[in-house]
Amino acid sequence: MKSFKELGIIEPILKSIEEEGFERPTEIQDKSISLILSGKDVIAEAATGSGKTLAFAADIIEKTEKGTGIRALVLTPTRELAQQVAAALSLFSKYKPLRIVAVFGGVAINPQITQLRRADVVVGTPGRILDHIGRRTLNLSKVNILVLDEADRMLDMGFIPDVKKIVGECPRNRQTLLFSATISREITVLARKYQKDPISVSAEAYVDPSKLTQLYYDVPDNLKFSLLVHLLKHEESELVMVFCNTRTNTDFVASNLKALGIGAMAIHGGLTQDRRDRIMKQFHSHDVRVLVCTDVAARGLDIPHVSHIYNYDIPMYGKDYIHRIGRTARAGKDGIAISILASRDYDSFRRVMKSNEVTITEEKLPDVKKVRISRKNFPKRTFRPGRRPHSS
Repeated sequence: MKSFKELGIIEPILKSIEEEGFERPTEIQDKSISLILSGKDVIAEAATGSGKTLAFAADIIEKTEKGTGIRALVLTPTRELAQQVAAALSLFSKYKPLRIVAVFGGVAINPQITQLRRADVVVGTPGRILDHIGRRTLNLSKVNILVLDEADRMLDMGFIPDVKKIVGECPRNRQTLLFSATISREITVLARKYQKDPISVSAEAYVDPSKLTQLYYDVPDNLKFSLLVHLLKHEESELVMVFCNTRTNTDFVASNLKALGIGAMAIHGGLTQDRRDRIMKQFHSHDVRVLVCTDVAARGLDIPHVSHIYNYDIPMYGKDYIHRIGRTARAGKDGIAISILASRDYDSFRRVMKSNEVTITEEKLPDVKKVRISRKNFPKRTFRPGRRPHSS
């Protein structure tokens, strides 16, 4: 594997990379940076946390001159990812400063309008980008680098029509980089339409399977939450993420964990941006140990030191399960993914097992003490009896 310097990264960026303590490129950086710097359109299959941001940041920073208008646009599916990418671009451009502006919904638009007047690089979500285009507060006529980050997530969230409108505002003579955790047929069609002779590269999953233990418990319906409490109190852990399928269930689980003295907070798309920012800051600083979340937090958030993933609800689709467990077992550290199955989860669990080549071992149910659950904001749910899952 080449060094960062051998990949062709310019000295100002190399200096910031060194200061951040990065010793050698990740697989996706090694495979893509030289191609990107040479001006090629690239389709990169890489998960969050694989180092993909530096792969396109090196290109943007080298080829963008301050004060010449908006030369690069990065589209992201979520507000959190937009902030994260903008922060990384600012970090890597420390010794070649650029005006990097993040734009997303859920916050006042006027400060963004002011910032955009002098922006060199814009990172944003499709909805707010289109809003600015409609107001004529964002001019993309000088963009020479367009990045579609987590394209599969934008597809899942229904943003592709918006993305197409935004691409139409950019010059045809540009470099287009597409990053996606999975390359589906729809993503391939998108690439063919908007890229010129793209070169495909991919990196192995960032999660180390040898470091990841996957378990499940088959539990009576009335002990599902009690088992979660038992495991949180008895498992030695660093940061913990508990996944639910709905906002209502996320709030329910978090509020009842807090009532039992477990430091937990909920995050989902129904919260204001300021609230989400405060929660993530507390989680990153370890002030809050347990983050209860919907899949909005499964993608696009690079959170280190997550030792345990709990699937309180089993996701509907196998790829969402993979994205969830991808939050742990990173950078050589051990991780545990635990799924808690009640009768309503059996069908979803079978789909997960069928669509992924994973080994999930059944654990014997421990002696669980039933805990008291507050009826306040109790989630309304229709229970459907299912058949017991099989781990094979």
